[in-house]
Amino acid sequence: MSITLGEKLRQAREAHGLSISQVAEQTRISALYLSCIENDDYRNLPGGIFNKGFVKSFAKAVGVDEQEALHDYSQLIINQGSNVDDDPKTYRPEVLTDDRSSSSMFPTIIFAAVILGLMTMGILFGVRYIQQTPTTANTTVNSNTSENFASNLSISNANISTQSSLSMDNLKVEFKALNSPVYISSITDGKKFNGLVTPDKPSILMLKENLKLSYAKAQAKNVQMTINGKQISLPSETESPNRNVIQLEIDKSKIQQIWESGKINSAAPR
Repeated sequence: MSITLGEKLRQAREAHGLSISQVAEQTRISALYLSCIENDDYRNLPGGIFNKGFVKSFAKAVGVDEQEALHDYSQLIINQGSNVDDDPKTYRPEVLTDDRSSSSMFPTIIFAAVILGLMTMGILFGVRYIQQTPTTANTTVNSNTSENFASNLSISNANISTQSSLSMDNLKVEFKALNSPVYISSITDGKKFNGLVTPDKPSILMLKENLKLSYAKAQAKNVQMTINGKQISLPSETESPNRNVIQLEIDKSKIQQIWESGKINSAAPR
């Protein structure tokens, strides 16, 4: 006597050492439905294509040929005749691994709802706070902007005032060579200096009374001068009345004009 489909599936399950719960977890079919299939009792199943799908999944999970299982199911339905309704019933989503799944999800749903509520309250509180405080924020920003503007204006005025007048006290003149060494001759407050100025070693001249400085006219494009950090334009070769040298002179009567114009003229031949 041949065994029924339910017995065949049960024997295959047990041969694989699987429990009903394990098969239910693997197939996502309710353990109740799987038990009914093993008992060849399909009255509690949804019917129609759902039953065939359950049988096929069950067979696949326990290593039974799926087409053979579907054939056995069809024969079983024919043999049972009107005792088994093969039309789809109103289907309830009970294809879960076990009956505890729904209840285990309930605390998670409650927790998620509480978190969502707290987040919503936080957002509403933040929006209300922002709406209530724009005037104060704008007042603070405007106040800070005014203070910064006044501070910058004071600094600018101080710089303008400093640049508009220059004293001989602690006057610093820096004379440097740009590309190649330059031989200079200078007299600073009566102190003489003759020597080379190189690109990496400029001549720093601190004066209080006057400065006289000369260098070869051929070096006109190879030299640069700053007074207290401000670059001063030097005479070109054509602007020097001397034949071979360019002579510069700085004293109390000329310093203000040199500073304001940013230029120093070649001195008359000595």
